[in-house]
Amino acid sequence: MPHARVNDFTIRVATVNGSGSQSSNLVLSNAIYRLGIPVAPKNVFPSNIEGLPTWFDVRVTAKGYQCRARDVDVLVALNAATWREDVATVRPGGIVVHESAYPLDAQTHRDDVTYFAVPFAEMGKKHFANGDLRKYLVNMIYVGVLGELVGLDDATIEAAVNTQFRSKPAAVETNMQAVRIGIEYAREHLAKQDAFRLEPMRGKTDGTLFMDGNRAAALGCIMGGCTVAAWYPITPSSSLCESFIAFAERYRVDAKTGEKNVAVVQAEDELAAAGMVFGAGWAGARAMTSTSGPGLSLMAEYAGFGYYAEIPGVIFDVQRAGPSTGLPTRTMQGDVAFAYTLSHGDTKHVVLLPATVEEAYAFAMEAFDLAERFQTPVFVLSDLDLGMNAWMSTPLPYPEKPFDRGKVLSAEDLAKLESWGRYRDVDGDGIPYRTLPGTNHERAGFFTRGTGHDEQARYSENPQTWQHGLERLVRKHDTARTRVPQPVADDAGRTVGLIAYGTTHHAVVEARDILHDDGFDVDYLRVRALPLSSGVASFIERHDRVYVVEQNRDGQLYGILRTELPANLVSRVHSIRHYNGVPIDAYAVAQPLLAAERQPA
Repeated sequence: MPHARVNDFTIRVATVNGSGSQSSNLVLSNAIYRLGIPVAPKNVFPSNIEGLPTWFDVRVTAKGYQCRARDVDVLVALNAATWREDVATVRPGGIVVHESAYPLDAQTHRDDVTYFAVPFAEMGKKHFANGDLRKYLVNMIYVGVLGELVGLDDATIEAAVNTQFRSKPAAVETNMQAVRIGIEYAREHLAKQDAFRLEPMRGKTDGTLFMDGNRAAALGCIMGGCTVAAWYPITPSSSLCESFIAFAERYRVDAKTGEKNVAVVQAEDELAAAGMVFGAGWAGARAMTSTSGPGLSLMAEYAGFGYYAEIPGVIFDVQRAGPSTGLPTRTMQGDVAFAYTLSHGDTKHVVLLPATVEEAYAFAMEAFDLAERFQTPVFVLSDLDLGMNAWMSTPLPYPEKPFDRGKVLSAEDLAKLESWGRYRDVDGDGIPYRTLPGTNHERAGFFTRGTGHDEQARYSENPQTWQHGLERLVRKHDTARTRVPQPVADDAGRTVGLIAYGTTHHAVVEARDILHDDGFDVDYLRVRALPLSSGVASFIERHDRVYVVEQNRDGQLYGILRTELPANLVSRVHSIRHYNGVPIDAYAVAQPLLAAERQPA
């Protein structure tokens, strides 16, 4: 028996889209989690509805790492079309649980892995007469087989099945029947001869929960006072608004009358959805939409209008791989530069960059405060990895601070003023005052203009007036630097630093441990918003070299830094990029950094 690998390996399930494997893989993840062992599930699936290859990784990690692992230790092979390629991904010493009908020939037989042949299709036909149901239940058979091989007890699996099918209790027993078939087969026919096993842990998952980022963001919208959602479905953002609708059905209903206190509109396209958001924002509602890259491009005109007319609105962009329609079901951080300047002129937006489920929730709430405080569009840039995959998370706290509605003049305020201008900077922070439609005062109404206007919102094409207005918007943007979520730094005065944002953070956490084991320690700063705070330049100034790690081809944050940094700091900044569409792993950070640092001078 090889040296034991306890609570430290990655399981990959290779199957086809539309086979129902998502449910079985989530059961597997949840069962391991119930043993107190941290897990990091990652789904890599095709954009068609059914038939193409799909892979689901369940990383078991006693250290709690949440990024994707590069190596595969345990393969469950249930796709004949990718059988040969899938076997090649297993690292030496691993195991392959496979459909027994698949051939072990010169291309698939390896002496350095252990094979467990299981007649999944035959067992499915024997035990389940319903052909449509059978393909789903075969997946639950492999949960039983795998559970028996790695040490998942029956009761834990059953608890996970109950959780997965809590909305369909009638399905629990049928699925458990399939699990038991797998367990019994493994006990009777498969002799344990590999290194991989699970052992219960204590303290690692206590007080945590499993949640995806889209659902967390939707709950943040509810808690943040959102009452209007206008959207058009697009992967991978659709579940955000779908979750918002579900939450609103529970929490946006008057307890006495049953009346819904929310407006949700599925628009004809993303352009219309953005228009509805800014219309609602002008009227005083907290409004949002969710989209991905192609939808974001359609919102460019309204983004510029919201910026220049100074109307609050929140846009969630759950990023996917582009350009064009790209890879709809792959992850990327490719919209950062686009969202930051989205429009057709001199425009810079507030952009929030959550890295965790907790931040997806908290930044959703914060986005509405910032949008109203600064009277501007606010973009929350998640990605498919955070949005659609399940993550371990600390509980989401109930908000305690009141909403920040910003500079809103009431009727009483207006009665005390001799005059006011909708676009006048009174306080020197670039932020004007506004009124809400319906305010009971004769001077409460105002024009809102996306064309040239003066401080009174009167139409103007005067060059000095135009320039003055744009300069005030720059002051407002600079004020926002101090109010957006600030960077998080682990700075011990080392020579080399790392900068990252969003889900890249999780790969950096593990990469720093890899680098430490190799005798190379680095400092780390995580950017959480644009515009960049002064702390970013300070961090770079304290280090000889800083590597900016991100998931896009062109190094978009790297480019923003080079544009906005003082000239004397630009040469210190270098770029590490990952852009193949699957979530970044730790070695994609550690290896290029070490190669750069150890190359001859």
